[in-house]
Parts: sequence; structure tokens; C-alpha cells
Amino acid sequence: MPQKPIVYDAPTPEPRATTVEAIQAEILERLIYSVGKDPIVARPHDWLRATILAVRDRVMDRWMESSRETWRTSNKRVYYLSLEFLIGRLMRDAMSNVGLMEPVQAALKNLDVDLGELINLEPDAALGNGGLGRLAACFLESMSSVDIPAYGYGIRYVHGLFRQEMSEGWQVELPEDWLTHGNPWEFERRESAYEVGFGGKVEPVMDPDGEVRQEWHPNEHLLAVAYDTPIVGWRGQRVNTLRLWSAQPIDPILLDRFNSGDHIGALEESGKASAITRVLYPADSTAAGQELRLRQEFFFSSASLQDIVRRHRQQFGDLGSLPDKVAIQLNDTHPAISVAELMRILVDENGLKWAEAWRLTKGTFGYTNHTLLPEALESWPVALLERLLPRHMQIIYQINADVLSEARTRAKFTDQQIAAVSLIDEHGGRRVRMGQLAFVGSHSINGVSALHTDLMKQTVFADLHKLYPERINNKTNGITPRRWLMQCNPALTKLLSDRIGPEFLDRIDALKALIPHSEDPGFQTQFAAVKRANKERLAKVIKDRMNIVVSPDAMFDVQIKRIHEYKRQLLNIIHAVALYDEIRAHPEREYVPRVKIFAGKAAPSYWNAKLIIKLINDVARVINHDPAVRGLLKVVFMPNYNVSLAEVIVPAADLSEQISTAGMEASGTGNMKFMANGALTIGTMDGANVEMHKEVGDDNIVIFGMTADEVAEKRSRAEVPRSAIVKSHALKEALESISSGVFSPDDPHRYRDLIGGLYDHDWFMVARDFDAYVAAQAEVDAIWKDRARWNAIAIRNTASVGFFSSDRTIRQYASEIWGVPTK
Repeated sequence: MPQKPIVYDAPTPEPRATTVEAIQAEILERLIYSVGKDPIVARPHDWLRATILAVRDRVMDRWMESSRETWRTSNKRVYYLSLEFLIGRLMRDAMSNVGLMEPVQAALKNLDVDLGELINLEPDAALGNGGLGRLAACFLESMSSVDIPAYGYGIRYVHGLFRQEMSEGWQVELPEDWLTHGNPWEFERRESAYEVGFGGKVEPVMDPDGEVRQEWHPNEHLLAVAYDTPIVGWRGQRVNTLRLWSAQPIDPILLDRFNSGDHIGALEESGKASAITRVLYPADSTAAGQELRLRQEFFFSSASLQDIVRRHRQQFGDLGSLPDKVAIQLNDTHPAISVAELMRILVDENGLKWAEAWRLTKGTFGYTNHTLLPEALESWPVALLERLLPRHMQIIYQINADVLSEARTRAKFTDQQIAAVSLIDEHGGRRVRMGQLAFVGSHSINGVSALHTDLMKQTVFADLHKLYPERINNKTNGITPRRWLMQCNPALTKLLSDRIGPEFLDRIDALKALIPHSEDPGFQTQFAAVKRANKERLAKVIKDRMNIVVSPDAMFDVQIKRIHEYKRQLLNIIHAVALYDEIRAHPEREYVPRVKIFAGKAAPSYWNAKLIIKLINDVARVINHDPAVRGLLKVVFMPNYNVSLAEVIVPAADLSEQISTAGMEASGTGNMKFMANGALTIGTMDGANVEMHKEVGDDNIVIFGMTADEVAEKRSRAEVPRSAIVKSHALKEALESISSGVFSPDDPHRYRDLIGGLYDHDWFMVARDFDAYVAAQAEVDAIWKDRARWNAIAIRNTASVGFFSSDRTIRQYASEIWGVPTK
């Protein structure tokens, strides 16, 4: 059935009143008629849902008008494909961005309901893991704020990654249940459902004109059904859409099997479908796990591309204008299969010639690379792709043939270079390199910090860069200041506004006006008072959740991020052990009281990362209960790190630990969040730390350790780090304590292999950077003791955060990659 034409001038209802009285009346109306509760017996979760619905109604008018305006003007749209969208809680975000915070708070107060309690009750959307997903969320909000018509595309995970709990210090993975009671922000779009196929066979078919085309006949089908969530821009500038796909079976139950007595087998199709959107990042250490991961990636890529092509044809008809009206950004390699899928849609389903389809594909796609780690670039066994996606494997072979032919004839590549750029890795089992596929199928490949982009050209994509030297560019990451300053730190926002005016709320660069005030004793006192209040709030959370008492007078030394060896939480906790030894050996010295705060999740199959979490908890148990420490050092690991927890920790941090092995962190965005909230950074010259150093100046950041070039040189010599350990008395003592079982008396050998790795290879330069790290921490102590200097540095960090706004990043994407205007 043909779709009805879009009516551009459809009647728009009158905007809803935003007075306290109107909002109060609507919350009550929603409570009674949508939630079905009498105010007398309503519970907090009932009030939360009613409030969300009342706020959502005021977002809807702007959402509809944003869509109509895009259709009316035929503006180019941006489509952001990401396996993660760590959007966090949405109610406060929406209220703040459309200016409803104060009237909603007043309306609820009249109803004897506390808005703060409701905000804390809203569940975090379990749609991501860490920086990749949070970046995607910041980017979506910024696209709305700078008025870019955009869709985010991802998966509607039922359980997301996992809920992290601790059992005797070990990470335990439990299902995340954020969708148990529904999601009032989302709308099911039953009309936007697409079939996604797997397996089957490919048959050649001759068209009437004699041309032979390939026809894929999958033997397995499921439905991708869309769920839309509004993403509100600052001051309601625009409301864009996050479209998440849920997998559903074509036939929910196979009645013939059920009636024959196979009651479990009758639900097989439902089980296959639900598995795809059940969990984020299923463990890929098994063949079944690899297959499920690939199914996830193709499922959401195929559904998204079918939706994009359908929308484009509906409005413009001619697919030849695709690059002029559509920009698709691949957020890392997870959606890389989209390159082959778009080629299939254009060639097989729409009859385009191969060369024209390839021109359109490259003109439409951009690819953001987020890692230099080979294992994170993803590759899939050829046999798996041939079985699961046989037509796509054919297309990948054809793309590869064209690329290698160009490399040989135009660029005169050697056999070694040909092997390096090939989409097929022939070493140790033939595998498809998804990073290479994304690279050759995109007109733009960007890194996410200046250092990372340079290293991309020199390492993982060195030969592809030689073949296509115009494609790689840099777009340093950013964070949305609405979420990570204005919303999570309202007291600081008010203080800044009172001092320099509210201009920074709309143009974050205006914070530079703070710099002349950084040495003002009165302003320093006010700035420090805000930090103190945030630390008191975090101390209460730590007491309530962990039953650990920490002093807000201590330095809050924070490292919160995904647990990975290259991020070097191990270096941080070894420093805690060395400091513990020093406090006990030299009680007469003057020490800066510290609380080392950790949070983050380890991948379920990443044994060393999980062992590091256990070590942190073991060390915490000993240090926190040793009276000889006299409260000078506490160690806290906060379970189940998510956006909401970060919003409490970040404003309270004094010291931000950004200590990754140089050359291994693509960018980082946690460093930017801490910077915005007035924390001093201790870090290596890695990722965006390099640009932070440039922005704040050498006196306002503490840099230590080897550079990326020095790390590469050390690795190339393959020298044994044992001598470096022996020369460092503090390091040697700390490692011996850990490896001998001082912190693990129940299992003295628990950490023997973990510590042994530092002696044998120390790939992540933990031992060889240790002394430099200790010296940097001593410098931090010296600054802390000079409170005026510390406060001035903190203020200058906040003042210098403007460059790291995601608005700036998105404007660069828009002008240099997507070709769309911004406001």
C-alpha cells in the first residue's frame, strides 16, 4: 500500500502552558488518567511516571515541528550509527533544556513531592558501556542544540551490559533491568519494521536486458521494530530522534511444533530474535558468542539502512542524490558491515551499477575510529561471514578486488603493502578486517584526538593512508556542557553565572572570562565551598552504599572508567600500596589525606581486568581498617558505574586520574568532564590530554611518564623491565607485598601472575612509569598544600574547558565531513 504524502502544513496544537499551575494540573491529570493512581495512594514511582509524561508532552510539540521543518526544507540529514548510546536519565535533561526545571519543581512541591527524589528514581538506560556510548549521547544532544536534523540508530537492549555487584571483592555480573517497568520516553513505531535476514544462499538472476544480478535468499528472517526517543537540544532549539531497534520473530510461535508436543522448540524463533537485543557485547570468546555479536551488528545496521533508504526515496525518489541529502557516520567499527549492506541494497534491490553504487556509498559514509588496539578493530572469520551473510561476503570480495587492483596499478604497492590494505587477513586463519572495510567504504575517516589521529596514520591504517592520503582527519571529542556542568553541578553553574554572567550557558567559550578571577581570594573561597558541598554529597553516598566513612577534607583522587590494563588502574592501586607502606614506615612525616576512588566495569571474559578489581577491593579492605593509617588514606571501589553515579562523583573530584599508557587512549572524555568541574588532572601525554595540556598550560596540569614514541621504542627493544623494578625500592616493596599475599591471605598466590607480568614484559609500562608517577603525585601533594594555588588551578581548568564542548566537535563534523549548516 503506498504511503500517504507528507502534509507540511498540518495543524499544530497550541503550545502547552508552562506555568506552575498548568504543570501541576497536568501532572495530576497524568497521574489519574495515564498512571491510574489516586494522589492519596500514589507512590514515588507513580509520581515519576506522571511527571515524565507531563514533561514529555511539552517536548512533543517541538519534536513534531522539528520533523516538519526538515521535510519542508528538504535539509540534509545526519544519521549516527552506534552500538552504544549511554544516554543516562532523561527527565532532568529534558526539563533543563526546555526551561522547565523550576516550574516542575514548584508544581511538585505544591503536591508534597520532592523533584530530587524523583530524578534519582529514574533508571539509567542500559544502552552502553563507557566512553563510546556516552560520546554518542553527547553528540546527539549537541546535534539537537546546534540545529542539525539527525537520527541516532542503535539497539534497544533489554539488559544492556550488566549490573555490577561485588561478592567478596570480585565482580559479579547480573542482568540490568532498566526496562522491567517500561520506558515512558519511548514510542513504538509499528509502521517502521523491517525484515532482516541471515544465512541461506545467493543465486544469479538474469534481467531482461541480459544483465546478471545476484539475489540473496536468506533462510532465516526476523523483524526489526523501531522505538523512538526524543533527544532535546538546549533551549528546545531542536528535538531529534534516537531510534532503537528491537528484534522480534516473524512467527512468535511455531504452532505445528507446539501441537506435536515440542513446546520448547516451538519458541525457537522467538528465542533467536530476543537473543539479538538482549545483552550488549555478548562474550565473543566462543564461536557462538562471535556469531551473536555479528548478528547484532548486522541486525541494527541493516534495519537502519533500510529505514534511511526508505525515507530518502519517499522524499526525493532518486537514489543518485543520496550523498547530497544523507550523511551516515559509523561510530567505530561495529556498524562497518553497513558498507556491504548499502551496496547490496543499491545494487541488488535497486538495480544500480556497481561503480555508481560504490560512488554513492563512499560519498555517504564517514567512519570514526576510536581505538588503535587491533583486537578492538574487529575481524570476523571468513567462514562465519560466508555462512551467516553469504551475499555480503561476495560484496566484500568484490570491494577488496577493486581496492587491491587500485593499490597495485595506481599506487604501485608491494606485496607486503597489498597484504596490509587487504580487507582479508590471511594470517592465522582468514578473517575479514572490519576497520579496513569501514575505511575504504567512507570518504572521511576521523580520529578523536590530535595524537590518536597522527598515530592512526602511522600504525593501524598506515598503508591505507598512503593509498588514500586525503581521507584521514581529526575531530577531537567533546562533552555536552549541559549535562556535565549545568545539570550535574548546578551550584557551580550558578556561581559562574553570578560572577561572569550567563553568556556561557549558550556559548561555553565565554568561560574564559573566569581566568582573571582565578586569583581572587573571595571567588576562590566560593569556588572551594561548592566543591566541598559536592564532596559532602559523595561522602554520604559512599557511606550509604559502601559503609565506608571518608572525610570531605581529604583529597578526592578519582579514577572512574572502564577497567582495562592500558588505562592502568593497576598503576594507581600499586601507588596506594606504596603510600600505605610509607605512612606506616614514616608516621612522623606530613601527608596529604587522600581518598582514592575507583569505579568501572570489566568485560566478563577479561580475567586480568576482573583481577584488578579484586586487588583494589583487597587493598581497600586492609588499608581502610588499619589504625596505623590514621585515616590518611582510604580506598573505595564503587560498584555499578553508570552515568548517574558519574554525575555525583565528577563534581566532587579534586584530582582526575588520566594515566593511560601513552599512545593507547584514543581521546578520553572523562578527563573533560572533570576539567569542567574544576579538578586538576594528573596524566600522561595521551589522547586528549595532549590538547588539554595545550589549553590550560603547563602550570595547570600535572603530566608524567613516557611519550607514545618512547613507549614504542621500549617495546621494539623488548627489554625486560626487571631492572627498573629492582632500582625502585618503593615499587619493589609494593609488588612483593601484593604478590606474596599480604592483601590476599586467603589465597597468597592470587596476584602472583599479575605481578609477574610486570617483571616479564610490562606491556603497559606500569613498572617503568611508576617512579615518574610517584614524583607527579608528590607534585600534586605540594600544590594541594598551597590552597590558593590549588583553587586557582581548579578555576583555570573550568575556564579553559570551552574547546572540549561537543558543540564544537559537532560543528566541525558538520562543516568538514557532513556538509550541513549549524547554528
